[in-house]
Amino acid sequence: MNKLINILSQEEIKKVKITSYPKDEVIYHEDDICEEVTIVLEGVIEISSFSFQGLKMIYNTVLPNQLLGNNLIFSSDPRYKGNVICKTKCKVASIKKDNLVDIIRSNKEFLNEYLKIQSDFGKTLNEKIKILNFKSAEERLFYYLKIRNNQIKVNSIAYLAKELFLSREATSRLVSSLVNKGIISKDIINNAIIITSHE
Repeated sequence: MNKLINILSQEEIKKVKITSYPKDEVIYHEDDICEEVTIVLEGVIEISSFSFQGLKMIYNTVLPNQLLGNNLIFSSDPRYKGNVICKTKCKVASIKKDNLVDIIRSNKEFLNEYLKIQSDFGKTLNEKIKILNFKSAEERLFYYLKIRNNQIKVNSIAYLAKELFLSREATSRLVSSLVNKGIISKDIINNAIIITSHE
């Protein structure tokens, strides 16, 4: 079970709703009002929308132990910016706004953990903004390596491409080119791709 849930009292647990969803279920639709914070317990959730040209735009991928709605629920415009869709079978824990406020007021340990998650999210967001400021694909990759101590572990090139805001094809070509030049190494260990910088 999630750490945030584990530190709740028995009385506070009653304020949490646990729900399971099948793959491809839409939990929230774009422009729905965010009325609760959702903690992903199991599965992978994607937040996406479509451009006027019909192109799919993925805003975020939410993994187990991460939150969604936490940056909307107290905002002046608490509307979801995309559809919140289960990419796999999912189990989530939802806490309504009023219940969340009650728990934060009474449970200091929960408050500290919740603020830590918020701070980590802000740090990640700043990293993504900085990555977007780099014009070349190579600069983006080296910055991503730098903030991860010159070694990254990903499940696929497609995931790395999403983190760098590049196409899968461009990312694959970049990695292959840098490996051939001896600037980075690429290994596959336990179905994970390990990329290490030699600079």
